[in-house]
Amino acid sequence: MTRTGVVPPASSLLPAHRFRNLLGPVQLTAVVFFMVSGGPYGIEPLIRQVGPSVSFLLILLIPIVWSIPAQLMVLELNGMMPRYGGYYQWVKTALGPSWGFFEGWWSWLFGFVDLAIYPVLFVEYLSFLVPEIAGQRQLVCLAVVWLSAAVNLLGILPTGRSSVALGVAVVVPFLVLFGHGWIAVGHPAPVLPGLPDPGFAALGMGLFTVMWNYLGWDNTSPFAEEVRQPARSYLVSFLWALVVIAGMYLLAILTAVRSGISPATLESEGFPALGLLLGGPWLGSAIAVGGMASATGIFLSSLLYVSRLPKVMADDRLLPRSLRRLHQRTEAPQTSILFCTACVSVMVFWDFSDLLIIDVTLYSAALALEFVSLIVLRIRQPDAGRPFRIPLGTTGLFVLSAGPMLCCLAALASLFWTGSTHNGASWFAACALLSGPIMWMAGLRRKAPSAA
Repeated sequence: MTRTGVVPPASSLLPAHRFRNLLGPVQLTAVVFFMVSGGPYGIEPLIRQVGPSVSFLLILLIPIVWSIPAQLMVLELNGMMPRYGGYYQWVKTALGPSWGFFEGWWSWLFGFVDLAIYPVLFVEYLSFLVPEIAGQRQLVCLAVVWLSAAVNLLGILPTGRSSVALGVAVVVPFLVLFGHGWIAVGHPAPVLPGLPDPGFAALGMGLFTVMWNYLGWDNTSPFAEEVRQPARSYLVSFLWALVVIAGMYLLAILTAVRSGISPATLESEGFPALGLLLGGPWLGSAIAVGGMASATGIFLSSLLYVSRLPKVMADDRLLPRSLRRLHQRTEAPQTSILFCTACVSVMVFWDFSDLLIIDVTLYSAALALEFVSLIVLRIRQPDAGRPFRIPLGTTGLFVLSAGPMLCCLAALASLFWTGSTHNGASWFAACALLSGPIMWMAGLRRKAPSAA
């Protein structure tokens, strides 16, 4: 144990026993790909929201001010403290137990909300192939949730290998789609009708859409101890994942614009409709299968961090001790996985747009604490071992941190100031943020360890 703000050498932060099954760079890249993106699925509303030109700009600019700062922050703090629990440990060490709890609590809530999206998306893409399945939506959602939990219970290595296979199932159909869009279509794209310049509220929803499709880099940190050579593996994985993600987003939007598909159709029916338009039923079906693989891969990968957080918080007596239990053979946090899966099972039927707003808001609050911790630890421990060090001074770190926060503030402001119909989701997110301090003041602070 160390007092708040003092970080021991990275080697001393590793546990006495090492995990037997470790992810390598290839598997970690697949996990990062799904934890952040899972392919272009989810950006379909963007053209209708803000138009083609603004869509291109957002896809190009948001990574610079939103994703890359988060990547750099994770690389530095993960190298300093490659500890089970990731960002919870960073914030607890830098700012103390209370802020550490807020970080873990908000991230946990965000995880529940985020995970609830993907079984619903799975059913939507399955419905393209089997329309009658829509009547069994609840059963299919629950089947996806619990089958994904079963894979997680097998351990991190089977989850990583599954992510690689699912990643291939996502990427290959889109490569075929891009080929049809740019080779088979031999005429320029028509001018899309009915797309005026976006207003402030529309721009805000566009921001939320792109930010949501680029968030999650820090969610790879809670299982850093289960990664082989984490400093190098995370650097390589982040680089390749960002190239693949941004490239697929750009090509997907450009292909949609070139095809002349109606933005309303793209939003309501998704990329399978674009595949049907460009390649016929077989390509539409392949894109739908890719969507099912994407939803499954994102759920599998995200459950890794959602289940690790309560385990490490239970170690600090902030959550029930039963959540600490690891499976003797697979070393998976079995009780935590089952509990998280049960919670998600009752949250899978919310409105997608509202979930997106709640997601980004909770995530941004937790991300802000991580950037504050980055700056605090750089000031207090400038000479601490850092396998990766952001080549900026303190002032530069403040500027780096400002980008992600300004993105979120601009998106939220657009909803409140324009009287958006999504204000209810924004207020719900605010209440979720307040629940952290309320839980802490209600008695958890008496149980927390006094040092980070």
